[in-house]
Amino acid sequence: QLLPIATEQLQWMPYLNPKLHIPVIKFIYWSIRQLDTDVQQQATMRSTMRRLGEDIFKGIVSKGNPHSSSEQSTESKSKSVAFFKSFCMPLRFLSTLIVLKTVKQVDYLAQAFESLRVDLKTDEGKALFLEYQCVPVVLSHLKVSNASLLSSALDGLLQMAMESDSLQPFLEACSNESFFRTCSVLLRSSKLDIAVLEKLCVILQKLSRMKSNKKMFELFGLHQMFQELRRTINPDHTFLCINLNSILLNLELLSSNSL
Repeated sequence: QLLPIATEQLQWMPYLNPKLHIPVIKFIYWSIRQLDTDVQQQATMRSTMRRLGEDIFKGIVSKGNPHSSSEQSTESKSKSVAFFKSFCMPLRFLSTLIVLKTVKQVDYLAQAFESLRVDLKTDEGKALFLEYQCVPVVLSHLKVSNASLLSSALDGLLQMAMESDSLQPFLEACSNESFFRTCSVLLRSSKLDIAVLEKLCVILQKLSRMKSNKKMFELFGLHQMFQELRRTINPDHTFLCINLNSILLNLELLSSNSL
């Protein structure tokens, strides 16, 4: 109920103390995340979400405060606030997540994933990714039908999979049925290109190092898929072959002698 009101309040953001921008955007983000499990509510909020996403993406430019006096009107004529294109990483990062959750336009989403990828090269970006529990946000875009965005979506996860202090908590955030189910659906697709497969296998290789994930690989039949892939893949795809071997070794389905 509060989300439409918060969306309306965005129009006043140019007149707010900038220190209040992040709390407002954070409230909007977590409100949207609350809708993740309520499909019916999502449907009724569709137009609000679309408008919200566009405002966050484009920023707000105000032509003047209608409540200001005529003397003040010139001074406040063209105030603006950037969200998605903000120079402040926490504000930009949250705004990027809101765009990913609310808009459907492929060009907007492509820019959002590129912004996410760049921010995730930094320790601050990785920490924000964990703080805002971003795995489900990215996961919702990992679909074969999203061919043009699939690789870009995986790029963000790849950045998180790099060696850093954030790696272990990231892997733990991926160690669930939802993540492995999504990977299983992708791997079963005949339309998956090698570049996407390589990226997916890098992440799954890191996950296979966690003993507790062996049951997840088995639950969704990933171990069998990787065995079949190893048998049929062109050996010229060296990087992919290395990761496949490593996954199967970690799952104790391959001995080092057979490499």
